[in-house]
Amino acid sequence: MSKQQVKVDWLENMAFEADVNGHKIVLDAADGVGGEDRGPRPKPLMLTALAGCTGMDVVSILKKMRVELDGFNVVVEGDLTDEHPKQFYKMNVIYEFTGKDLPLEKLQKAVSLSEERYCGVSALYKKAIELTSEIKIKEV
Repeated sequence: MSKQQVKVDWLENMAFEADVNGHKIVLDAADGVGGEDRGPRPKPLMLTALAGCTGMDVVSILKKMRVELDGFNVVVEGDLTDEHPKQFYKMNVIYEFTGKDLPLEKLQKAVSLSEERYCGVSALYKKAIELTSEIKIKEV
């Protein structure tokens, strides 16, 4: 087992600065709730964590499969509950591939390996919320 740590320092009002792997991220609330909109809110970063984790997996796997991509995006949509504490109860991951004659089977295999074996963020989220995904291909 290994341990990771993130330190978050209060700046002022609702703003905090996080130190993540030596990179600074400012978190803040919206103007209407005491913040100054100086950075993202915490919950959308949960979507970012999932997109980044699975995206890195998929790129790595496809590279090993010798699949050449012209472009690749991961979009994660999250549905929040209406009542407090507002939390995600569902997330949908949309894998958007761009290229010429991309092999659908290999794309599906890479996505499946990430979702089922490699992405630790996905593995954790699956224990608490419904996770779905879809693949979109844009030919060039």
